[in-house]
Amino acid sequence: MNHWLLKSEPDVFSYYHLEAAPGRRTVWDGVRNYQARNILRDEIQVADLVFFYHSSCKEPAIVGVCRVTRTGLADPSQFDPASDYFDAKSDPTNPRWITIEVEALRALKHPITLKDMRKDSALQEMALLNRSRLSVQPIRAEEWSHILHLAADDGHFHE
Repeated sequence: MNHWLLKSEPDVFSYYHLEAAPGRRTVWDGVRNYQARNILRDEIQVADLVFFYHSSCKEPAIVGVCRVTRTGLADPSQFDPASDYFDAKSDPTNPRWITIEVEALRALKHPITLKDMRKDSALQEMALLNRSRLSVQPIRAEEWSHILHLAADDGHFHE
C-alpha cells in the first residue's frame, strides 16, 4: 500500500464536503496537470490511503484521511461543457484525463498545518514542503506515521 496527499481548495471542495457526499465518496475530478494525471492513472491503487489537504486558504493543513476506492476512471468533468474543467479535445473512447474515487474515513483530531510541517525536522523531505505544486503527491510511510502521531492519533490508521 502507498500513501498520498491530495490537495483541494476548501471553498471549492473541502474534506467536509466529502464527508457529506453520498457514501462519503467522490470522483477526484478537475486535475489538469499531466504529471498529476499520470500519478492518478499509473501509481495510485485501490486501498491506498490519502491525506486530504486544504490548500490556497488562510490556514493550509492536512485535515482528513481517505481511502482510494476505485482507479482508472475517466474524469467526467472533461466531457461536461458547463464544467471549468471541460476539455473539448478529450475523446470519450480514449479519455485524456483519468482519475480516482476516494472515500472519507475520518477527519484528523488536530489538523496539521503547513506552518507546523515546515517547523518539523522529520518532514523536511516531504514533496509538499519542497516546492511541489502538484495536487497529487506521494507521502513516505515514515511521514504518514509521523503526521498521524502529530494529529494525536497513534501513528497508524485503524478503520
